[in-house]
Amino acid sequence: MFFYVDESGHTGSELFDAAQPVLYYGVISSDVNLDVLAEERLAPLRKRLSVDRLHAAQLGVGRLATISEELVAIQKKFSLRFDLYRVNKPDHAVICFFDQVFDQAMNPAVTWTSYWTPLRYILLLKLASLFEEDDARLAWSARTDTNRARANGRLIEVCQRIAGRVDQLPDARSRQLIGDGLTWAAQNPDAIGYNVDHADDIKQISPNIIGFQFVMHGIAKRIMQRGKRASRIVVDRQSEFNKAQKTLSEFFAAASGIEGATGPGMPKISFAGMPKTPIEFAAGTDSAGLELVDVYLWIFKRLIDGKDMAPGLMPLVYAQRHRGNTDEVSLRAIETRWEQHFTQMPELENIPQEKIEAAQKIIAIEESRRQAAIKGMIASR
Repeated sequence: MFFYVDESGHTGSELFDAAQPVLYYGVISSDVNLDVLAEERLAPLRKRLSVDRLHAAQLGVGRLATISEELVAIQKKFSLRFDLYRVNKPDHAVICFFDQVFDQAMNPAVTWTSYWTPLRYILLLKLASLFEEDDARLAWSARTDTNRARANGRLIEVCQRIAGRVDQLPDARSRQLIGDGLTWAAQNPDAIGYNVDHADDIKQISPNIIGFQFVMHGIAKRIMQRGKRASRIVVDRQSEFNKAQKTLSEFFAAASGIEGATGPGMPKISFAGMPKTPIEFAAGTDSAGLELVDVYLWIFKRLIDGKDMAPGLMPLVYAQRHRGNTDEVSLRAIETRWEQHFTQMPELENIPQEKIEAAQKIIAIEESRRQAAIKGMIASR
């Protein structure tokens, strides 16, 4: 199989650009080498439009519409599959905050179940409801600051701001867990290890690399679905993140086939089907596959943004309804994904008494440990 990867909405580590709040990755896959076979069909289209490359943003809806029949024919001829992945950048800042501050291994005021079971998503969404944009901005600036003292100061301020709003939460247990977790972190910022140590590390937590993880897992899924191997993986060349993308792909290749558990009820860590084929970087002007993924990505992004689209281009979209994959990092996606699990939980009376008693013992042990950490925090004030 042949894969071609492009992105849109790139702002690097700047997460709060109102004009580009979402980072998009698009991936086209085909059983043939599009850089060879599609090139023959794209060359006359470029000539007709007097361009060196079919760059959708420059051509716009009107000029793309003039070649829509040819684009649809290319899609059918090569059975193109388009996958779309998104990262909501402001949400990413809040999710990063939760992952660092409420990691039970570093913050003893947090219960094990609050981080290592699906209850983490309830706590995350409740915590997120207390954030305002200024808080998220400050949290992200602390996360990406290589100066530990300055980052700790910002982390403390964010924790204190959010802790001051916990009374807005409707249930006492959430107020207790979130309030205690934030207070402990504010008093022990060095133990949290919130900020990055080096400037290069910022790339590893950027939306670009988080989104690229989805790309690699999506490629692995395609490989397993089709029962084929990856012959080429071509990624759009750009200076800032290609090195980090290459490092990530090499890590995933080394982990190919490995699976592991995270926590009860949590998704497995799986690298099944992860390709070992080294990724390649190419300019869009040198790759017909990258030209096509640019067109698809632009069309889908435009539709998601609620903008108009030429009817002649819509068959490109319709063809992906039952063959394209999509996923995203956002608070909304987390809520949608997990809401059904929590709304379909069994009634207490339907759970065997011995299981309830066993769970209560575990909760009591864990709460005793947590309370010891809280008492230590109070004593040190």
